Amino acid sequence: MTGRLVKTQEPMKKIKACYIAAIAALTLCFSTSARADVGLPVFPKTQVNLADFGAVNDGVTLNTGAFENAIAALSAKGGGELIVPEGYWLTGPIHLRSNINLHLERGAFIQFSRDYKLYPIVVTDMKGEKDVDSTSPISGQNLENVAITGEGIIDGGGDAWRPMKKDKETESDWNALVASGGVLDSKGTTWWPSQAAMDGGRLVGSLRAAGSVNPQDYEPAHQFLRPRMVRLIGCKKLLFQGVTFQNPPNWTLNPALCEDVSILNANIHNSYAAQNSDALDLESCRHVLIQDSTFDAGDDGICLKSGRDAVGRRIGVPDEDVLIKGCTVYHAHGGFVIGSEMSGGMKNIRVDNCTFIGTDNGLRFKSARGRGGVVENIVITNVRMENILQNAIDFEMFYENGGERNLESTNVPSVNEGTPIFRDIHIENMICQGAQKAMVLQGLREMPIRDFELKNVSIAAKQGAFVADADHITFENVHVEAQSGPPLTEKRVTNSRLDLAQ
Repeated sequence: MTGRLVKTQEPMKKIKACYIAAIAALTLCFSTSARADVGLPVFPKTQVNLADFGAVNDGVTLNTGAFENAIAALSAKGGGELIVPEGYWLTGPIHLRSNINLHLERGAFIQFSRDYKLYPIVVTDMKGEKDVDSTSPISGQNLENVAITGEGIIDGGGDAWRPMKKDKETESDWNALVASGGVLDSKGTTWWPSQAAMDGGRLVGSLRAAGSVNPQDYEPAHQFLRPRMVRLIGCKKLLFQGVTFQNPPNWTLNPALCEDVSILNANIHNSYAAQNSDALDLESCRHVLIQDSTFDAGDDGICLKSGRDAVGRRIGVPDEDVLIKGCTVYHAHGGFVIGSEMSGGMKNIRVDNCTFIGTDNGLRFKSARGRGGVVENIVITNVRMENILQNAIDFEMFYENGGERNLESTNVPSVNEGTPIFRDIHIENMICQGAQKAMVLQGLREMPIRDFELKNVSIAAKQGAFVADADHITFENVHVEAQSGPPLTEKRVTNSRLDLAQ
């Protein structure tokens, strides 16, 4: 055991070492925050091995009970490390507890069962706001000192839940999918795993509109209710380190209302065709470090959220004091994304030394009238982009609301609690080689984007920059190389200096 303890302590030493520089950066960036450091979880030295609880690593035996018993036994001892040794471990949902480190050794592969009936429909409660969803493959609420670490792989079995779109598949993959079973929609362009899954949206919509939080009412739509793969609510001191997460039914990592969250050297690897497979959705969390991690997804990459519309404003908890450093994003709708659910606000966010390759958008800010919320003090530095399919920098203030984007429209609502506010955003030292458009910075007529600074930015794109409904915008040493059209177009931009470098 002595040798084993030395081995488990070594990764923690490396983690603490990388904190030294990162926390220094946090201190500089968030000097106004109550506390700059991000707390690591601390665990007793106790260890148990999953195999000692009757688990079988043959990829056929369901090990849900073994995981439950091992976590319960470890918790009864005050917590510690649950070792998942190399092997193919099939299981149903895993419910974490405080003071537990789920540690996957090299060669460990946790495969969540594709039988949706193993994930009961439950009611979640976020500060009094109740919702109905299927149980997440990995879940926990109001926990402290929790980690998922190691060198293994966790697969959410999400392909058994998700619809698939024909235009995201090759012809051979689409034909194989259709031949495997399931049903097609009336247009023949979307595949669903079952008729109940396809029809479930209408039932869920009507039940939620009626205010039902009775799980039994939702049972006919069970397979439609795709759970988030790792969902931890109201927890403190979380660590995700080293592990590869893949194939979620819905979002992949979703810490919500959590404090002291660390994501270090993690790898989120999802198919580009996987519907709604956001790699990371950080939701209303504070004191967060995301470092040296890789993201590949069928939806947004690194995404910050804080609740939607009136519910998000009532809860009123922003993402706050977040440092994202040294990360790489491949396929994703956006490399770094804020929104569109940002009604609780965002503040004190720093992105540094990140690379986006082949994402749809590079830096993506999205919201809509009715969201409300204030996004401010966002600092983005030292970012590299290549082969961006749409916009290197994109402000989308008309997301999912019917698209009222007519620049000449006289239908301008008054400012109210549902008006989103974006201000005090700074982007410095950014290079993009290849994009459809250099940037689209378009605020709302009634609420322009304000105090937006770009410094030392170089973008080569097919089309130039477009800035509209903006106030106090500053370009300093900004170079835009457009293959066609003007490098810069602006409309209703006030109190600004948009000088492009030659």
